[in-house]
Amino acid sequence: MKIGIVGAGPAGLYLALILGKRLPGASIDVYEQNPRDATYGFGVGLNSSSWGRMRMADEASHDEIMRSAYFGRHQLLGHRGERILVERDGYGAGIGRLTLLGILKRHAEAAGARIHYDVRLEGLDRFADCDLVVGSDGSNSIVRRAHEAEFGTRSRTLTNRMAWYGSDRHYAPPFLIFKKTEFGYFWSVGYAHTELTSTFVAECDDEAWRRSGLGEMSHDEQVAFSTAMFAEELDGGNLITNNSIWRALTMVEVDNWSVGNRVLIGDALHSPHPTIGSGTRMAMDDAVTLAFSIIENPNDVDAALATFRKVREPAKAKLVEARDRSIAWYENVGEIADRLEPVPFVFDFMMRTGRIGLDRLRSEFPDFMERYGHLAPPDDAPSLALAG
Repeated sequence: MKIGIVGAGPAGLYLALILGKRLPGASIDVYEQNPRDATYGFGVGLNSSSWGRMRMADEASHDEIMRSAYFGRHQLLGHRGERILVERDGYGAGIGRLTLLGILKRHAEAAGARIHYDVRLEGLDRFADCDLVVGSDGSNSIVRRAHEAEFGTRSRTLTNRMAWYGSDRHYAPPFLIFKKTEFGYFWSVGYAHTELTSTFVAECDDEAWRRSGLGEMSHDEQVAFSTAMFAEELDGGNLITNNSIWRALTMVEVDNWSVGNRVLIGDALHSPHPTIGSGTRMAMDDAVTLAFSIIENPNDVDAALATFRKVREPAKAKLVEARDRSIAWYENVGEIADRLEPVPFVFDFMMRTGRIGLDRLRSEFPDFMERYGHLAPPDDAPSLALAG
């Protein structure tokens, strides 16, 4: 089977890696528009729920990823100047995006995949002789755009703004701090992805964006503004930039996962949202399911793609629903924060997706519930964002 993969992010590289090891005789080429060692952003999260699937898919890369990750258990949530520690029973992992891509790249190339960097595609003519073409090239996927109508593409732009920075400080435990300012609401997320450095995501609502004038500032002015705005949260650290542009996220999804022999995975299929921290996990899980669907149907691409959607869609639908509910909460966060004191606000945050109820909170966050359970909302009380 001749396979062309567009995009050398986590999804594309992981797919090439698994197929290279498990599909004898496959010819696999991955095309990436960026240079070999370039990437945007800083750290990414790998939730513990994905570790077992990663080990099953490829033990060698799983083990190297785990050795290179930084693990943490707890989180600080802040509102109205109060910081509340939420202790989790399980662990999460943070890893530098470039580190993760380097591991996947080495294992994919060792498995026989050919990875071509600095290739900016203007169309898909290059793949005319491929049995399968995979779009793992992100929210602006050229594979999807080549068949926009056939994929049934839909998109919407959110009102909040964000910038993905790094910091030269080690933030442990991770934190999520909301604060009301003279402009509107700003909030920040900080988490360590190495022993020395962290990811720092700066965000604001639409009112704060407009009233602060961030949209009219130069890049350097935005960095200076962000450094001053989040001075307390940075705790003496400096912001590090890498394509760190303040922007509103556009959420893209499709009705059809494949068109002929062309299929989408990762961000090209469903835009992730950082508020549920599952973008990399979703992308790599897409790659695992597609890979094993192909392995089960090596001579029938149509059957492989039908299997991919049938197997993957139930779990993916739950994550997409959680994403959309989390987006609704964040798009209304100013109103919610104005109405709630710190502890009720933390409960509303934790229950915002509709997937976590009080029983699960008691199981996963026993120390938090022992301290604050008496302030918990009724079992049947929805998050304010879900209640409208």
